[in-house]
Amino acid sequence: MTTDEILWALRAECPILSRLSPHADRVQEWLLGVLPELGLPLDDAALHRLARGAFARYAGRLYPEATEADLRVLTALFTWFFLVDDACDGPGRLTPEQIRALRNGTLTLLNEGPRPRQAGLNGPLRRLLVLAWREPRRRMPSRWRLRFVDSVARHLDGTCREAVNKEAGHRPTVDEYVDLRRATSAAEVSYSLAEFASGRPLPDPVYHHPLLRQIGHVGNDLLSWYNDLASLDRDRATAGGHNLVLAIQGELAVPSTEAVERAAERWRESMRRFVALRAEVPSFGRALDEVVADHLDGVAYAVRGTIDWTVESARYPVGAARPASGS
Repeated sequence: MTTDEILWALRAECPILSRLSPHADRVQEWLLGVLPELGLPLDDAALHRLARGAFARYAGRLYPEATEADLRVLTALFTWFFLVDDACDGPGRLTPEQIRALRNGTLTLLNEGPRPRQAGLNGPLRRLLVLAWREPRRRMPSRWRLRFVDSVARHLDGTCREAVNKEAGHRPTVDEYVDLRRATSAAEVSYSLAEFASGRPLPDPVYHHPLLRQIGHVGNDLLSWYNDLASLDRDRATAGGHNLVLAIQGELAVPSTEAVERAAERWRESMRRFVALRAEVPSFGRALDEVVADHLDGVAYAVRGTIDWTVESARYPVGAARPASGS
């Protein structure tokens, strides 16, 4: 099987229900209207790329029950992270020192608000984050804000570690890569945002329960490795070995086709584990069980939403290989 055929096969095997917010397309139109107002240098070609990137549909798949106003907030945050990802990983990418400065400026803004201005975070990126953070900062309790900021810090720290590896020519082992990928994926950020969308944040002891954290890690692996398969052709040239397939290929000295198959089987094993772990979640009491269910749904939608968005977004060429059956 080709890599694209494997991607479609894994999507068909995913047992998680596919969801999409009814507000997604309207919010995408809103996004394309607001970004030029923030000073992003967007010509027609850039706006076209953003439209085909379908970031509002991605957010709408992860948070299908969010209100339209909240989906705007979530989409703005998703767009910020994608723009940062492109700046850190694209042509002319930021240096590790610049990423550290961006990290520090971002955390200062999230912790202290938009004034004073933060070194390392300025221009349209700063204005977009100010816009996106205003409502979560106003509405959510301090314990949630601290958890959210911690997840952003881990993500940007992972992005910096990857940049350092690339600069040094260090290609990670499989174990090194899996650990690093859990940070660079920003999945933990998306889990926190599920609590914003529901308006019901978990108490800290429940959020940090070992079984819930384990489910979050496995969900992170599932969405990350699916993305790795989809971006493999691009990553061969730009990722410096930071892709599950490339890490397997390098560590085991196997052909690329075998590394792809091994990555796919690893994904299948993790999906079976994800389903089994979720079935083991105990009751936390009548007052908390619905909140825990919301959290676990958020993890599941992050997995399924990433799969569905990957095959429809122009950021990846998977759609070209869509099976004739339309599955």
